[in-house]
Amino acid sequence: MTLVYSTDGGRMCPQCRQPLAACRCAEAARQTVRGDGKVRVSRERAGRGGKTVTVVRGLALDADALAALGKRLRAACGAGGAAKDGVLEIQGDHVERVLALLLQEGHAAKRTGG
Repeated sequence: MTLVYSTDGGRMCPQCRQPLAACRCAEAARQTVRGDGKVRVSRERAGRGGKTVTVVRGLALDADALAALGKRLRAACGAGGAAKDGVLEIQGDHVERVLALLLQEGHAAKRTGG
């Protein structure tokens, strides 16, 4: 049985069992690293309505660092995109440019796919 409310602290976090005001579960989840460190850059069109997208997978960065890197890559390519679930998506076919920028920043990136 899990504790959901305490008269001392109010609502309780179901994971860490601390009062919600003292809970750090969301911050810890944001700081987790999703990538495995094997950076792969590919070009995809499947499931995107025929639009070409450059995809970067495997970056061992937390969510904030991944978003900042995505912003720098999008600005360098002059394109839009998103950072979702540890994966960077950049609109358009910018595989070579993204590879060069990642290598310049010190990431051991490789091209995958055709």
